[in-house]
Amino acid sequence: MSFFDDLPEPPARPRQPQPVRPGWFGPPTDELPGIVPVGEFLYSSPRMVVALKSVEVYSTGCLLDTVWCVRRENESDQEWRDVMEQSFSRPGLPGIMMGVAFPDGRKAVAAHPTPSMFEGSEDMVGPVLTHQGGGGTGGSDEQVDGSARYWLWPLPVEGDAQLVARWDELGMPESSLVLAGDQFDDALGRVRNYWSP
Repeated sequence: MSFFDDLPEPPARPRQPQPVRPGWFGPPTDELPGIVPVGEFLYSSPRMVVALKSVEVYSTGCLLDTVWCVRRENESDQEWRDVMEQSFSRPGLPGIMMGVAFPDGRKAVAAHPTPSMFEGSEDMVGPVLTHQGGGGTGGSDEQVDGSARYWLWPLPVEGDAQLVARWDELGMPESSLVLAGDQFDDALGRVRNYWSP
């Protein structure tokens, strides 16, 4: 007989239902998205690039997958350390400003605080753009790389939207890229729910 054989069974507990998340909060947890392989530069210079790699389209919104790279020029070691520090995307701190202009004139800006910090946030009308993770992915004495994902809600399928970015600390002027509504609409048709046949 083992020392642990006569331990009592833990009491049964009731199953907790899956909490219902508002649409603006993030992608549904039970869907396989339709992918739009964008692969376009939002900004490009001899020193820096910012690009939109792809868009994951869900029934309620989409995830924008962005990357950036900054090359060292003639910065001193301290100046380069400052550039590397500024190259990490963190909500609420200086860094890249990202927004989306909808075809009807509405706009969403990824900002801090997020909508979840407000009373009545479950009744948001939108549009909403929230930072969903990312940051510096690597750096060396020659270049620094980073990435970020942004959740956009609702999905802009009625015409073309525009992704807009600016990064004052790194000298990137306001730049934009068209997000084609017909591509989102096509990808929406490829979204699959995990539990539907």
